[in-house]
Amino acid sequence: MKFTTDAYADGTSLQGYIRAYYHQLVAVFGEPDLSPGDKTTAEWCLEFEDGTVATIYDWKECETPMGLHRWHIGGKDYNAVDRVTDTFTQGAFANA
Repeated sequence: MKFTTDAYADGTSLQGYIRAYYHQLVAVFGEPDLSPGDKTTAEWCLEFEDGTVATIYDWKECETPMGLHRWHIGGKDYNAVDRVTDTFTQGAFANA
């Protein structure tokens, strides 16, 4: 599914998780936003072609996790989790 990385993510909250390595997320979703938040070190803000907004982020980590990690998926509903996991799975196979 196509997405843009300039989503307006206000009003999103935790909807689920995805287990992935940092480099896998970068391969599928591009580089994360450059400015760390107050409780995040890496975050992707995505808007999918159907209008679903999703965020992928670490939470309360001292530094960005590079190994296998349980990343948070934020959104306004569970569709965010579906879009992120579907896109990640398709991208992971495409980049294999």
